[in-house]
Amino acid sequence: MLRGAMGPARQWAMQHQQRVGTYFAAPDLVKVGQAHMMADTESLGEAGIAFIEGLAAMPEAERRVRIPTITDPRGTDFAAAARLKQQDWMIALERRAIAAFEALGILMTNTCINYQTIMPPVKGEHVAYGDTGVVIYCNSVLGARSNFEGGPSALAAGLTGYTPRYGFHLDAQRRGSLLVELNWTPEALHEWGALGGVIGRLAGDYWRVPVIVGLDRVPNSDELKHFGAAMASFGSVAMFHMPGVTPDAPALANAFDGTPPSAQKIGRSDVEALLASYAEGADAVDVVVFSAPQLSLIELQMVADLLEGRQAKVPLLAITSPQVKPDADRMGLTQRIEASGAMLLQGMCFYQSYARELAEANGWRRLATPSAKLTNILGGYGYRPVLLSMEACVEAACTGRLA
Repeated sequence: MLRGAMGPARQWAMQHQQRVGTYFAAPDLVKVGQAHMMADTESLGEAGIAFIEGLAAMPEAERRVRIPTITDPRGTDFAAAARLKQQDWMIALERRAIAAFEALGILMTNTCINYQTIMPPVKGEHVAYGDTGVVIYCNSVLGARSNFEGGPSALAAGLTGYTPRYGFHLDAQRRGSLLVELNWTPEALHEWGALGGVIGRLAGDYWRVPVIVGLDRVPNSDELKHFGAAMASFGSVAMFHMPGVTPDAPALANAFDGTPPSAQKIGRSDVEALLASYAEGADAVDVVVFSAPQLSLIELQMVADLLEGRQAKVPLLAITSPQVKPDADRMGLTQRIEASGAMLLQGMCFYQSYARELAEANGWRRLATPSAKLTNILGGYGYRPVLLSMEACVEAACTGRLA
């Protein structure tokens, strides 16, 4: 591949991986079973799409990926683009990107919860994943092995079937380096996200691996999803351990290489302080968003139950994956949610959907969400986000006010 015997696309991919591997002092390459890459056009831009289109124009045998390669959420749900006031040029870029990715043999899964829906990796499996929430969940909860792969690196892994062996592909990097002791266990999903944000800020480093002790029960998949996604967003953390819960640390003794460090203590007051920091000055709300990560079927059922018999006064966007949406349709959840005037969208993520332009087009500024990850990101897009429970978010959507 490096010599160009398998075409210029794979030659570029191997050259890219050689540069990345050299930078991180990788001893060699490791075979990966899957790749997952960013696919929204706000990230790609015109230049990124033109680059993908250049690869897509090559002969089929040279351009197609060699391993299952899937995509993160796109920038729009085409069926809802007009209601969201997205512009024609955004849609045109999306269609160009999709055509180019499909020519490369990439599966347009358009999801950031592939670990809940599409062939989750298994313990010890090496993969090349691009979404931070996906990476931290797969490293921590599933015991798979991946670094945060930028878009070109994830594509290179798809084209070659390899990735440089550094970072979280190595046993040494996966050892715990920060001990966090809790005296309180969250209940609501937004609290799990807020706790992840507090620990992420404390870690503050991609290479640090928090080890969390003190929980009084085992979290479920959605709780770990919000917890990890927020930790990755607030602190760039790619892996954590929960002894007795996560597979790489069946006990505390397995989590560290040697004696554990002194514990950093975190409690409910730390989480409440983070929540309060976003609630300051909160009154009216312009939009309510359930996104980042995309909602599971269970979360959609919770939203449907909370909206039963009510009407949304301000826009409420509930966003899920294309894999979950058909089940929501079949089970009547979509109809129940949309009967309130809310929108159930698929295949997109709010902050990857030209969120700044959406705010300007729709007059949105104050946004309520149960996602700590989304709360952390949207300040940079001109929003004033507030992090609330699912119940409080629905109440805000139906009254237009924040309690």
